[in-house]
Amino acid sequence: MAYALHFAATILACWLTAQVLATARWTWRAPRVAIVCWQAVGLALGLSAMGLPMALGLAAYDLPTGSALLTLADDLAHGTLPAGLGAPHLGLVGVGVGFGIGAVLLTTTVRSVHGTVRAQRRHRELLSLVARRDPTVPGALVLDHPSAAAYCLPGVKPRVVVSAGTLSLLDRAELAAVLTHERAHAQERHDLVLLPFTALCRALPWFRWVRDAHERVALLVEMRADDKARELHAEEPLAGALRRFAAAGHRVTPAGTLGLGDRDLDVRVQRLMVPDRPPRVLGATALSVATLLVTLPISLFLS
Repeated sequence: MAYALHFAATILACWLTAQVLATARWTWRAPRVAIVCWQAVGLALGLSAMGLPMALGLAAYDLPTGSALLTLADDLAHGTLPAGLGAPHLGLVGVGVGFGIGAVLLTTTVRSVHGTVRAQRRHRELLSLVARRDPTVPGALVLDHPSAAAYCLPGVKPRVVVSAGTLSLLDRAELAAVLTHERAHAQERHDLVLLPFTALCRALPWFRWVRDAHERVALLVEMRADDKARELHAEEPLAGALRRFAAAGHRVTPAGTLGLGDRDLDVRVQRLMVPDRPPRVLGATALSVATLLVTLPISLFLS
């Protein structure tokens, strides 16, 4: 029972950490650190959600969950089980539920990957038909569309796409900052950063804070790309581009892509114009908490 209580405590710690991350403003100043913290929360939550019912079902062994599973397998092979521990109970309440949760998480992740890859493949095929190269926008594809659009189509061969409406909307410096922003999405594979949170939303749709976590990480991903852009182009060109996108109203971001104008443009402009960095000790503390969160469920399986 002690191991089950520890898994339950880890789930509570994940929830509390998520509440802190959701309301903290230092995360805007250090999006890369904050993203790592959110990833740790997601991983720890998934492992603990699997481990809690397993630990309850295997409480009679009084062993770490991993060792108890191995002992259970050996007992089942020899036809012996501890007193009060029946195979139906294990299947319905403990081990079956734990592996069931793991199967749901794995299935939703595979479905998310499949759906995203399919949408990206279709859009890539569409781009090959309707997009064009433009010497004024090197390394990017141009869509002849009047709406504001600037996005990254991630993958092994990523594409940066802008619309004709964007070319007429932005000046040269702003356009250069936008292109750097989108290339940052491709270089750092931000689509893979978001993927586990998309899967968690599908697997645990009744948890509002899981959905909120996806929204927060999506915003942090945009802020991280903003940081990469302002390293080369300073704050003002990118802030100007975001203001113009906000004023443009209708913006286009196809499924499976990462777009400049997707999220909280006003917040991102404000952040760019007030550059600040959190104390290093705060970032180190956050990473320590993230490491501890992931270590706890792993140790409960293995120790």
